[in-house]
Amino acid sequence: MTIKDTAEEWQVRATETPFTGNKTSVRTDDVVMPDGTVVRRDYQVHPGSVAVLALDDQDRVLVIRQYRHPVRQKLWEIPAGLLDIPGENPLHAAQRELYEEAHVKAEDWRVLTDVYTTPGGCDEAVRIFLARDLSEAEGQRFEVEDEEADMELSRVPVEELVRGVLAGELHNNCLVVGALSLVAAQNGDGLDALRPAEAPWPARPFDV
Repeated sequence: MTIKDTAEEWQVRATETPFTGNKTSVRTDDVVMPDGTVVRRDYQVHPGSVAVLALDDQDRVLVIRQYRHPVRQKLWEIPAGLLDIPGENPLHAAQRELYEEAHVKAEDWRVLTDVYTTPGGCDEAVRIFLARDLSEAEGQRFEVEDEEADMELSRVPVEELVRGVLAGELHNNCLVVGALSLVAAQNGDGLDALRPAEAPWPARPFDV
């Protein structure tokens, strides 16, 4: 048996948007269950995101430390950002985030994995890229603001990230999924067997 997620959409009798924010909104749907009952479901509508696991030639991952107000913690993360423009090519967005947050560029890009962050309450889809052959970006550094103005930047060995994840010391979703997926790929068919950077992404269709 092949284990694979499949597209399916249950009937929605009514829908409303009780809250609209700057980047996301909250939607309420009345969904018809298999037995015919109707259940109300509230969830966050999200444009989607990209994240970058940037791996250098010493097997270290580029990570940033940033304050996240909802959880009241400074979290170690990998560079990431929203897909602000509908239909935006996720690779282009990932390259932009790596430049803006770390002033780094990469020559080799592949899809590491695709995830839904919290599918029970949010439709956010994230594509995590693997970026290799890193170098300093040209030009001036991107001017950061708000939480990003307080960011720390570091390069951490992969094995130390995995240790921190399994010890319950690192909690950012993209870092956790990215680090463990990287090790799985290294121990499997190898990084060169990963999907190409422009691989289709049904969760967030894009223009090539």
